[in-house]
Amino acid sequence: MTGQPEPTGLEIAVVGMAGRFPGADTVGRFWDNVLDGGERITSFTAEDSIAAGVAPDQARHPDYRHVHGVLDGVEHFDNGLFGYTPRDAALLDPQQRVFLECAWAAMEDAGYAPRAGAGAPVGVYAGASQNAYLLGNLLRTPGALADTSPQELLLATEKDLLAARVSYHLDLRGPSVSVQSSCSSSMVAVHMACQALLAGECEMALAGGVSIHVPQHEGYLYSAGSVFSAGGHCLPFDAGADGTVFGNGVGAVVLKPLADAVADRDTIHAVILGSAVNNDGARRLSFTAPGVDGQVAVVRAAHRVAGVDPRTITYVETHGTGTSLGDPIEFEALTEALGRDGAPCALGTLKAQIGHLSSAAGVAGLIKTALALKHRVLPPSRHFTRPNPEIDLDSGRFRLLTEATPWPEHDGPRRAAVSSFGIGGTNAHMVLEEPPPPPPPSPAGRGHEVLLLSAREDEPLLELATRLREHLAAHPRTALTDVAGTLHSGRTPQRRRAAVTCTDLSSAVDALAAVRAPAADTRDRGVVFMFPGQGSQRVGMGRELYETEGTFRSWIDAADERLDFGLRNLLYAGDREENARTLAHTAYTQPALFAVEHALARLWMELGLTPRAMIGHSLGEYVAATVAGCLDFDDALDLIAARARLMQDRPPGAMLTVGLPVDEVLPALDADTAVAAVNGPALCVVSGPEASVETLEKRLREDGATCRRLRTSHAFHSPMMEAVAGPFASRLRRAVLRPPRIPFVSNLTGDWIRAEEAVDPEYWIRHMLAPVRFHQGVERLLSGPASVLLEVGPGSTLRSLVGRTGDDHVLLGGLPDPERDADGGAYLARTAGRLWEAGAPVDWNRWHPDGWSRVPLPTYPFRRRRHWVEPASGSGPAFAAAAPQTPAATDRQTPAATDAPPPTNTPAAADEPAGSLSGTVLRIWRDLLGTDDIGPDDDFFEFGGHSLLASRIIAKVADATGVGLPGDALYTAPTPRELVALVEERQEPDAGAAAADPELMARLIADIAELSPEEVEQQLREGN
Repeated sequence: MTGQPEPTGLEIAVVGMAGRFPGADTVGRFWDNVLDGGERITSFTAEDSIAAGVAPDQARHPDYRHVHGVLDGVEHFDNGLFGYTPRDAALLDPQQRVFLECAWAAMEDAGYAPRAGAGAPVGVYAGASQNAYLLGNLLRTPGALADTSPQELLLATEKDLLAARVSYHLDLRGPSVSVQSSCSSSMVAVHMACQALLAGECEMALAGGVSIHVPQHEGYLYSAGSVFSAGGHCLPFDAGADGTVFGNGVGAVVLKPLADAVADRDTIHAVILGSAVNNDGARRLSFTAPGVDGQVAVVRAAHRVAGVDPRTITYVETHGTGTSLGDPIEFEALTEALGRDGAPCALGTLKAQIGHLSSAAGVAGLIKTALALKHRVLPPSRHFTRPNPEIDLDSGRFRLLTEATPWPEHDGPRRAAVSSFGIGGTNAHMVLEEPPPPPPPSPAGRGHEVLLLSAREDEPLLELATRLREHLAAHPRTALTDVAGTLHSGRTPQRRRAAVTCTDLSSAVDALAAVRAPAADTRDRGVVFMFPGQGSQRVGMGRELYETEGTFRSWIDAADERLDFGLRNLLYAGDREENARTLAHTAYTQPALFAVEHALARLWMELGLTPRAMIGHSLGEYVAATVAGCLDFDDALDLIAARARLMQDRPPGAMLTVGLPVDEVLPALDADTAVAAVNGPALCVVSGPEASVETLEKRLREDGATCRRLRTSHAFHSPMMEAVAGPFASRLRRAVLRPPRIPFVSNLTGDWIRAEEAVDPEYWIRHMLAPVRFHQGVERLLSGPASVLLEVGPGSTLRSLVGRTGDDHVLLGGLPDPERDADGGAYLARTAGRLWEAGAPVDWNRWHPDGWSRVPLPTYPFRRRRHWVEPASGSGPAFAAAAPQTPAATDRQTPAATDAPPPTNTPAAADEPAGSLSGTVLRIWRDLLGTDDIGPDDDFFEFGGHSLLASRIIAKVADATGVGLPGDALYTAPTPRELVALVEERQEPDAGAAAADPELMARLIADIAELSPEEVEQQLREGN
């Protein structure tokens, strides 16, 4: 027996799996069921079948078997996630709904976010069974298809659109192919996905299948010689086997070339070594009968592609239908293709437990086999008692196990095979191998990690936190870096968000228990950097960032090398009190503050947060100008150091904050004092000599004004700095000044700085002497797009000056408040999380520059609602939409999320009178969208509206009102209220309206009076 061959380069890794099967709503539960070997076929009564729509005489027939593999929750669907109206969701084939959810879960299980956009191309290959919902529900129910165009019906029910639908809703941009080969569809889909990967048509592929027959409580009428089991059980290879039982299920796998999966540190569940597909042709008894020659050929072809000795295969997941014809043929083919010699080889089949899943059968067997290889367990076939007399188990290497057994190793990696054969003769066979050893542990990462959770609504967000907490508690050896990295890159951000900061799994579990619903939805927000000025400095500012963040440290080191006073020692070493006294000197304060703020800005930019705009307060504007590209870092630091030394040499002064409007402060000033800053509508800073400021403070306090001295040694932005202007101007003229590449607000004007100002040395002289118009600058920023205003520096002075910002803007800090002395690393992590919660574009890939491993984590709970057309004998619409189902009642471990905001859900009290134009439009919207939960201001597209439905609404409104509307009316008027306004604009005034409006009647009479009789007649002929 040979060991492991050299890699062929054709190996494909299974990196993600998802599925729902009878008795199992997750792959984890499915594996538990496989191990216990129990049957998950549902038995029901004749009354159940009659209630499901089976004719009473048939349901009560003695040969009717009331059994089926039932899949829970097929009536429910998270239409909000995929943007379907309730009406469209009720029309959509439940197979396509369930497969959409399964595809989302599989991508998340692999650690790749659906809707990731223009990343690596991902192919989709999938198959579905016949649309029984169309035949049994939609077409049998009078009124169910009212107001449904043929094109809408085709789009909702055609199984050819299965793969394309997934590609569209998940934004996957590789090949998209629906595969139909009957029972082997999903295995052929996986084979085609592997071929596409090997051909380079895509870099990752999602493949699988779905089969949902409804009504689910519909059995079958047994007849001798049919494929159905007489006893209602599927017993493959057993002497008692007499046919199969069918079931519902869905499964999907995510595939990548093995070399890529290893390089990308993906979790690998199993490796596909090779696969093959063929057809039996005519060499069989009938079109529906299997053929030995075709099965032997496809198995041998797969072995050749895989480059393996068949004797090394020690488990085969068979097609195993349990039929008197099929089992002996399959056993004969396996014996011929795999040989009688070699290590013992176990046979198994899922059909004994969950029934024949038709188009989903192959992928279900693949998932079972991948899990067996991953866990190194040979699964049982507990229903097996004694072999079919036409099957010789004694003289060969094949065996059937009745208990789960550890999978022994035989001179090489464990290998398995999976077969799937379709009615019509299309055969598929696949050779698998156990996954390679896991990658080495991920780098330690940051001391503080951020776990990201998001959902479309609050309930799934809280449920997701619970699931993740339970998962981490159950897997204490999981690396926190891998958990954070997988959540960062492997989940699609939604509008309800929570970010959890932690240092280890224990603190993560505790923090997840404290997750609460957010106060508001996330909005896309740019970032505005705000740089504080002198007075915010402190010894130790940025210490932990210097120790842990390479970007921050490199800029501080660069500043230290250029300055002549030992910046690092001043900030991070030596006696704290002595350093604090030194740092209070302007000559040291300004360069140190500039260096820290600039380093912090570069760190945030390294994390993807390039500011859309900036503002600085006094010294802070130099940081903004440097980040904007007006100054090189070296030039800027030299200028700041020169400016600081010149200011330090000036006589001491004082600065006073006054709680009054600037217009009330100006009359109180004398010749020596000046307004240094306007920080708010009733907040100014006055600057001047110590004695003058003290006198002013006393007088203002006596008048009831609030005053507070600032901790400064000099009177900045006052006449006391005029002597600095000349020497500093000489230094400025040697600097290279450029126009800004990022806009920032000027302290001088309170408006956007102009290019000519930024390059003019005189501007920077005036900047040093004139008042800082910070309040005016903030108003300019707040009048712009929704933003996160991030204070990039120590303390919270600027945030306190900005104050309330309304719903559009969010205030955050970049370094901890000096009074709290908080951990800088923890503060950075918390702020990064809060930035993401607010909608800022944090680049989480840069949070872990040394990489991480993708690990399976709980996927997102769907917020499912019932969307179903019940077969009915009555007339009228039959769409059923019920309250959302809780995850516990539907799916304990499946995903959901959406980018679209939810409907407004305007209460019925806001309804318009039935006979009014508004009432007419609302009625049309509600009928065609399939829900009464629509109010005058609800957006058509937020309810899942699309172009086909828009044209139907426009036509209906036009018919009801007699007013022609343009084809794009709903794009310009997307709410009922706006559409009503558009109709009213296009309505022509009639005589009744004119008579009811005296002013209108007067204008009409005046117009007619100016016309001749001939002109009046001509106007009437033209309809005017």
